[in-house]
Amino acid sequence: MITSPDNDNNSEGPMVFIIIGKGYESDGSEGVEMHIMLRAADDDTAVREALNALSEEGFIEADLDQIGMLTEVPEEEPHASAYQGALDGEVSIIRFN
Repeated sequence: MITSPDNDNNSEGPMVFIIIGKGYESDGSEGVEMHIMLRAADDDTAVREALNALSEEGFIEADLDQIGMLTEVPEEEPHASAYQGALDGEVSIIRFN
């Protein structure tokens, strides 16, 4: 996994991205709202790794609406645990029902 920026993303701390979207587990399903948190070198890599993780979790399609870089450590769950997972190299998927 690439962890150093390969463009003009010169953050002093770890680059942890949050992606907000909806995932679909079957054709015609309503979809699941989700936040995906992961560490990546840039936003393109973050999107690619998020889509790969969703595929591994059984999602057949995803609508990714927003992407951003976290500038502060989240204090509330489930985002605090997901942030720690991202720092450890995991792709954390938070599902909302």
